[in-house]
Amino acid sequence: MPNDLTVNDQITIASGELQLSFARSSGPGGQNVNKVNTKATLRWSPGESASLPPAVRRRFVDRFASRLTAEGELVLQSGVHREQARNTTECLARLRAMVLSVATPPKQRRPTKPSRASKERRLQKKQHRSETKRLRRQPKGDE
Repeated sequence: MPNDLTVNDQITIASGELQLSFARSSGPGGQNVNKVNTKATLRWSPGESASLPPAVRRRFVDRFASRLTAEGELVLQSGVHREQARNTTECLARLRAMVLSVATPPKQRRPTKPSRASKERRLQKKQHRSETKRLRRQPKGDE
């Protein structure tokens, strides 16, 4: 792979960390599918990557743990296109999107309290519901 993968201004994954391999695609396609290695397989170890900042690496491994192999490798495959170059580009674009999705830290949630008006509305509804149910009850014998 000749070029590094630029994710954003701060993150660039070195081409030496990415392993690309090619195989024959499955499905219809006749002679082209039977003789040309067009399916691209991209392997990358995010846990050992020096290209990712530690916080981004931790978020990536946590978020995509189910997509990693037992060795901690991410394997992306693409065989949808008839050309090897387009399948390679597809794999790289998917990796870039995955890294971008964890590049920015999640926003901290600020706890909020219900407003006084919403509390009053809730109590009014409770009172109304209670009254409705009270009216449905069987009248007492001594009343």
